[in-house]
Amino acid sequence: MYEWFISFRYLRARHKQRFISLISLISVAGITVGVMALIVVLAVYSGFTDGLRDQILGINSHIIVQKPGGAMDDYTELREQLLTVDGVTGATPYLYIQTLLSGSVGGSGVILRGIDPDTAKNVIKLDTQMIRGSIHDLTRNPDKRVPHIILGKNLAQELHVSVGDKVRLISSSGPLTPMGVIPRIKTCKVTGIFESGMYEYDSSLAYMTLTDVQNFLDSGDIAHGIEVAVSKDELNRADEVARRIISAIGDEFVAKDWMSMNRNLFAAFKLEKIGMFICLALIILVAALNIISALIMVVMEKEKDIAILKSMGATSRSIMKIFFFQGLIIAFSGTILGVAGGLGLCDLLSRYKFIELPSNVYPMSTLPIKVLPSDVTIVAIAAIVITLAATIYPSWKASQVHPGEVLS
Repeated sequence: MYEWFISFRYLRARHKQRFISLISLISVAGITVGVMALIVVLAVYSGFTDGLRDQILGINSHIIVQKPGGAMDDYTELREQLLTVDGVTGATPYLYIQTLLSGSVGGSGVILRGIDPDTAKNVIKLDTQMIRGSIHDLTRNPDKRVPHIILGKNLAQELHVSVGDKVRLISSSGPLTPMGVIPRIKTCKVTGIFESGMYEYDSSLAYMTLTDVQNFLDSGDIAHGIEVAVSKDELNRADEVARRIISAIGDEFVAKDWMSMNRNLFAAFKLEKIGMFICLALIILVAALNIISALIMVVMEKEKDIAILKSMGATSRSIMKIFFFQGLIIAFSGTILGVAGGLGLCDLLSRYKFIELPSNVYPMSTLPIKVLPSDVTIVAIAAIVITLAATIYPSWKASQVHPGEVLS
């Protein structure tokens, strides 16, 4: 095809066309930078979303089953029934209360979570988040009068306590006496410290056994609900598993999946990702405008050449192809360089992790990177489409050159 040959010839700079070639190089550089920026930013957003999801699911379960308006006293039988539901891999009862925890220096409000260590390890990832002690230390307690407790890393630092130290639980919901309500106070021994990576959890969460929390509240053998884990294949279809659970146990219960409980958070991430894609795509659009300028100047410079080609039998369609192929070469060159540079930069950032983040502000300590093939494909297609769209008008303008007017 002679159109390709002429397109390559026009892209090579002659003495009078160096400025035009410079604009073409700037256009390629603009597309390259735009594609690189888009790939890196989308990889960071995907990394943040997945990292935040993993850390949330490390502390919380995939599905929570509750009975509206009250606690469960038949949670043992209900747990066995939940384990028979398709897609469920684990279930454990829990108790939640807000209380005050005091140490040797000061105190802090905490969320006390009662768990069953034997069944909780199949639902939450507390055992993998322990930096001191073990989740099973909660039940290794020869002195039943002093229950064991596990604290978050930041909470332990705030209270200036470590493993082996004593802390006091204080609850305002105590027995009513003629002197008023007497707060419940319980001395506990710290047997473990965990770090989830999320400051919100590490500074406000504590764990005890379900039985110890029941004794502290004097509530009897009850649970506030049952936490359920699903298989990896069903993780992004947890809502479907929740519906199967309700079908199995009855409508008097409520099943909330992790996606519905964190819908606003992940919707905000998705919206920001789309907005950032649109903003950075403007870089590619600016490069496309440069292509329009470069091709129009080439058309003006090559009017005589176009007229001669038409006189020799070249059709308007062939002339249009020549300049369209020029834009195509620029588009693919910039896109290929941008994709290679973006993937290389993402690999560099994920391998060496030299960008650190403050842990008390962000849910992870280093910049998360996750490259999705779908994101890279969308960016590449968008860059090529925008660039090729910019070549349509100059190519059409070149095809409208009349040989008689130019050569006369």
